[in-house]
This record gives sequence, structure tokens and C-alpha cells, in this order.
Amino acid sequence: MKKFLLVFLYLGISGFGFSQTNRVMNLFLEGTLLHGNIPYQGDTLRKHLLDIYLPPNAQEKTPLVIWIHGGGWLTNDKYADMSYMKETISALMKEGYALASIDYRFSTQATFPAQMLDCNAAISFLYDHAEEYGLDRDRFALMGFSAGGHLASMVGLSKNGKVSDFFIPKSSQKFRFRAVVDFYGPADLTLFPGANDPKSPEGLLIGAAPLDRPDLAKAASPVSYVDEKDPPFLIIHGEKDDLVSPRQSQLLHSWLKVKRVPSELIIVKDAPHFGAMFDVEEIRTKVLNFLKESMQ
Repeated sequence: MKKFLLVFLYLGISGFGFSQTNRVMNLFLEGTLLHGNIPYQGDTLRKHLLDIYLPPNAQEKTPLVIWIHGGGWLTNDKYADMSYMKETISALMKEGYALASIDYRFSTQATFPAQMLDCNAAISFLYDHAEEYGLDRDRFALMGFSAGGHLASMVGLSKNGKVSDFFIPKSSQKFRFRAVVDFYGPADLTLFPGANDPKSPEGLLIGAAPLDRPDLAKAASPVSYVDEKDPPFLIIHGEKDDLVSPRQSQLLHSWLKVKRVPSELIIVKDAPHFGAMFDVEEIRTKVLNFLKESMQ
């Protein structure tokens, strides 16, 4: 728990440091067009805002990467994770991708499935307003980090009409994602060391210790929704991640392969839970090639 609190403090400070839009814009290519703080739920909640970054010289229908931030479902904001992924962001922009970064309610504000409802509402907004912002409805991909990787996986896996409506974007039953890039996201909440602790991040997410409420833990675990209709996955995890074990990504990857869903797992040698080791050329190339192949 002490280790978690230290990381929580670091991530909270990091997120706060990039809470000013003008500072985040320094991470993007010159000429990037920002549509900032768009209310996607039609209310005044700060956690119901999203940003859209359009690349310089954007085409009429621009492919979109939906960026979902991490922070244990209880810290950070839509500017988080960008500071150490600067080169990846620039590469995406150079390749002509738009980026939409979304906020969602923390587990301390509302328990699961509130985070799913928020992500899907934001995605529905992007789909419904695609023409207004020049986005290509047929080329949406998800990218998430840690808790955001969990939510990106949940959204991508559960959008096939086999689960409760609260998982499904409201815009269209025909809507589908082309790809999911999951950076070190949790896959099974019952496999965490804190699974018997209601005050752990995963316990706060579902409002109970996962081992006390395996039904809720299952409903909030990406591995519960893997089937043959899922979009292709690229999963990236640090070898020395001591917050989310690499076994989480290995498990998700194995389930995807069992269901014959295209999936590639990259274990980054000596890498911790987050940081600049994920923004190196080798990984950027993998991400760009995966998106190009999946969204062509």
C-alpha cells in the first residue's frame, strides 16, 4: 500500500503539472489544431470533458486514436501520460492521425460501471460529431495506459452486442473499433495482490474487495468479454512492472489467441509500470505499423 501511495502521489503531481492546455500543446506538432474541454455529456462535470487534437494539414476524414489516461481509476486527467509519450504523439500526428483525449469519473466519485458509461458517452459524442471535426467514423482506434488500458480493452472487447447496453456506445449498433493499443492495463481484477482489500485501487473501482465480490470483479475484467468478434490488439507491458503484473497482459493475450483474435504482446525488457522506456523508436514503430495495418 505504501508503494501504491508513493506512485499515486507521483502520478497526481505529474497530472497536475500538465493540467494547463498550453503546456500540453508544447508536446504536439506545430500547427496542431486543438478543440479543448468539449462537454460530451451536456453537463458541467469537469470529468465529462474531452479534447480533440487535429494534425496539421488534416484531411477531410481523419482517422482517430482515442486516448484514455491512467491513474488507478482515481487520479490524473486527460493530459496525463502525454508527457512521457511525446515522440509517439508526434509520430501519430505526422502519420495523419487525430487524437481525442477523454476524462472520466474517478472511482472515488462513482464506482464501476461509471467509467465505462463515461468512456462510451465520450466515444458516442465523437462518433455523432465526426463530420463537424473532420473525423473518419470508419477508422476509430483505442489507446490506453494502465487503468486507461483497462478501459480501452473493456470498451473494445465489450462492444459486440453480447453484454449489457451500458457497455455499448449509444450512437450506432453498427459502430466498431478498428484496433486497441493496450499499455500495461489490468485484465483480471481478482489476480491483484490487493484483491482482498476493498481500499485497493481495484477494490475502490468496484466498491468491494474483488475476492469478496467476484461477480463485480468479473464484470469489470476485460478477460470476461473476449470473443471472436473483437478488434485486433497490440498489448505492451513492462517486464519489471510491480504495480500491474505482466501476467495480466499475458493472460489477456492468451485469451485473444484462443478466440483467434489478432493479438501481439510486447514485453519491454527492464521497463517499470510507465515512463520513457515506452516511447522508444522500436515501440513507436510497432504502434504505427499496427494502426496502419488495422485501419487501412
